[in-house]
Amino acid sequence: MLRHAAAALLVTFSLGLPAFAADTVPPIAYKERTLANGLKVYSSVDRTTPNVTVQVWYGVGSKDDPVGRSGFAHLFEHMMFKATRDMPSETIDRMTEDVGGINNASTYDDFTNYYEVVPANHLQRLLWVESQRLGSLVVDEAVFKSERDVVKEELRQSVLSQPYGRLFYLYVPQASYTTHPYKRPGIGSIEELDAATIDDVRAFHAAYYRPDNAALIVVGNFDEKQFDAWVDTYFAGIKRPTKPMKQVTAVEPPRTQPGVFKGYGPNVPLPAVLMTWHAPDAASADAPALTVLDAVLSSGKSSRLYNSLVYEQQVATEVYSDASLPQQPGMVMLGAILASGKTVADGEQALLAQVKAMRETAPTADELSEAKNELIAGKLRERETIDGRAFALGYALRTAGDASLANRELAELQAVTAADVQRVAQKYLTDNGRMTILYQPETARPKGEVDGAPKPPVVASTKYVGPVVTLAPEGQRAAPPPVGEPVIPVLPKPAEKTLANGLKVIVAKSSDLPLVSAELTLRTGAGADPQGLAGAMGMTAGMLTEGTKTRSAQQIASESEALGAILSSGGGQESSAVGLNVMPEKLPAAMAIMADVARNPAFAQEELDRQRSQTLDGLSVAYQSPGQLAGFAAAPVIFSGTPFGHVATGTPASLPKITTGDLAKLHTAYFRPDNAILVLTGDITPEHGFALAEKAFGDWKAPAGPAPVRVAVKPSAKPRAVVIDLPGTGQAAVTVAKAAISRGDPAYYPGIVTNSVLGGGYSARLNQEIRIKRGLSYGANSRLSAMRTTGLFRASAQTKNESAPQVLDLIVAELTRLVQTPAGAEELKARKSVLIGGFGRELATTDGLASILGNLALYDLPLTEVGAYTGKVEAVSASQVQDFAKKNLDPAAVSVIVAGDAKAFEAELKSRRPDLEVVPAAELDLDAVSLKKTGK
Repeated sequence: MLRHAAAALLVTFSLGLPAFAADTVPPIAYKERTLANGLKVYSSVDRTTPNVTVQVWYGVGSKDDPVGRSGFAHLFEHMMFKATRDMPSETIDRMTEDVGGINNASTYDDFTNYYEVVPANHLQRLLWVESQRLGSLVVDEAVFKSERDVVKEELRQSVLSQPYGRLFYLYVPQASYTTHPYKRPGIGSIEELDAATIDDVRAFHAAYYRPDNAALIVVGNFDEKQFDAWVDTYFAGIKRPTKPMKQVTAVEPPRTQPGVFKGYGPNVPLPAVLMTWHAPDAASADAPALTVLDAVLSSGKSSRLYNSLVYEQQVATEVYSDASLPQQPGMVMLGAILASGKTVADGEQALLAQVKAMRETAPTADELSEAKNELIAGKLRERETIDGRAFALGYALRTAGDASLANRELAELQAVTAADVQRVAQKYLTDNGRMTILYQPETARPKGEVDGAPKPPVVASTKYVGPVVTLAPEGQRAAPPPVGEPVIPVLPKPAEKTLANGLKVIVAKSSDLPLVSAELTLRTGAGADPQGLAGAMGMTAGMLTEGTKTRSAQQIASESEALGAILSSGGGQESSAVGLNVMPEKLPAAMAIMADVARNPAFAQEELDRQRSQTLDGLSVAYQSPGQLAGFAAAPVIFSGTPFGHVATGTPASLPKITTGDLAKLHTAYFRPDNAILVLTGDITPEHGFALAEKAFGDWKAPAGPAPVRVAVKPSAKPRAVVIDLPGTGQAAVTVAKAAISRGDPAYYPGIVTNSVLGGGYSARLNQEIRIKRGLSYGANSRLSAMRTTGLFRASAQTKNESAPQVLDLIVAELTRLVQTPAGAEELKARKSVLIGGFGRELATTDGLASILGNLALYDLPLTEVGAYTGKVEAVSASQVQDFAKKNLDPAAVSVIVAGDAKAFEAELKSRRPDLEVVPAAELDLDAVSLKKTGK
């Protein structure tokens, strides 16, 4: 992991605040140079990782979209993964995913960043790839139309099918700006995407994708001198255009009086209120104070908005604030999704009171210290991975214009005073400068009221007359450079010990970065829910942090967040857990709180009422999302008649029945040391970890009698076909599911390789057929979740409602192909690399390693599996994959669950599955075998 280096920029803190010392937050050591063609190059060497991240940050984002072509920067992000002069489409995936790496990209208002993480011996190849994308991208009609269809599905999935998608993606920017192009939604609109032509796309590429608008950032294990030579070889020859760069010069006029924007959407279960104000750019001297203000408002459960609106007044179920300032003057936002029964007027009044308090009263010393500790600890977590460090440099460069801000910002945050926070609140959060956005269900729209959002402008297409790159004939293409010698990873060596009370403790020193993860796992989850009380065990686990016999819920939040710690608790299907992530010097104090919440919960009635209300509000939102609805239905469909045959998080019918007595009874029965596993990972030695475990948990006494018997689940439900009808939703979620193998099954490794072939990644078969070839979905995947005595297989994709039957056909066809035809050698090698690379990246973080070790212990597997994983994956043969598919993924034995607007696909699905059951969402009862409310 990250090491101190002499070349690093040193950060010193001069204020005597009770926050972390400067020398505990290592700066990012990097080198910088600029090529003659204007390309900026940043490099940072880390010899402790076997990987390298290659990132290119282009200074073009959504604000640069042409008028009438919103969403263009984002559309082009997709096209950059296709062909170049020397690389056919999908070659980038072959050189990243197929060797155990990852690739992705994201579009912001001011930039688009492309990033890969690969084994370090593939660095030269990736530099060649990025030079190809920059210098010789193929922009053709077929790719343009295909990716436009994919982007439309992304828009439907992220915006139109989500209850609050329209609010955050569309209405916030449209309401907050009148002139500056920040007003245009980055994801665009279907109308503007449809209006675009190939000439528009080529002109956009020529205008912005040029070396003097790009920054190459590489972090990982490499030789600096060799790296510089490769950069010169592949990038120095790319010509800098003579035409000046297009720049956004629009200036947003000041808001001189408060405004109100009213927005509506289908399937909105709870109203929302957001408020925005104009704010400075990221390079402003006020940026650090606004960042701290943002943290005081909404960072954690002890923040002002959460404490007031969610906890005390219970007027909101979720609260937000944001002061992520962009390159040009931007905005500050705060808001709330309201609790059931509350009105937009209630929310507006509560938010305005908090704004007024922020202007009139400076943060207390405790508030200020806590906010800074949370911010600095967050920056440290960002630096845990090589891609996180590269992102920090790129973000600082593209927003503030200076990569070194990634190191300076720590000192700048520490220098912020309470008076600074109050000053920026008074300066920016003014009454006249406020825009209030009221978001309600379509049914609340007054008769005759029209949309406040502007209609997309109709603009003629550009005529492009520049050069056009085409894919070279196969014999004329430049070959990619060779792969270098592999870097052998150094795996952590966990140590384990069982305390006298039966608590199993596992410690693995995995990093010198000052972070430690502690995870206490109980070997009991929702399978122990009493009959009719779905969600009881999950509520028991979730309530642990909501008060103990000596600490209130607010004290727990305040004390843990003051340490910069992340403390959480929750339950799953067959386990419950308390998790902690904190810096080592704060670990003893944080573990004392962790032990208290695990061992001594109060289960106060008022806290149960509060948590139940929030959970029910959350379910009302989730029940309007097709993807989540289909996910909820899987348990009662697949595991009916077993302890797993209900929704682990509970239902609107079961949650009101749960009492504090139920919680206390479950805690007494299952939260005991001989039913628990404690894992500590990160910057901690086994000796120190065992000592801390003894101090925090050594006097935790196990009740008389043996440890609880763990449930054995043997599914026997017949396959079903179910449609959950959600009228008006923007997409259908298509899921194919069946019971699967246990984690201890000898076929586990063939099983995960089989799943990797089918749907375990971008280049797996499902995504190839559904997204890449046909543009029917933003993504299609499958998952094999192996548990202690059973498992669950799921394949899923979201698509426009009318395409649901076609997507189902494609999923079934790929299952059939797996059964009938062995996977080829190259495909099998690539899909194994995906698993091995993903496993390695998970091991590289403290939380990831803790999760891996905890799961091994949960399933009674030896910790040596960490070292054996790669060999066992590599040993799987094509015949084992086909045999696993025949025995476990028979298409005739799967259940089908589709959630969406049924009128668009019901008849066609019925022709495929005559046993189709249609359940209106309004009549859904996930506690019932029929999935329908009684009497319906």
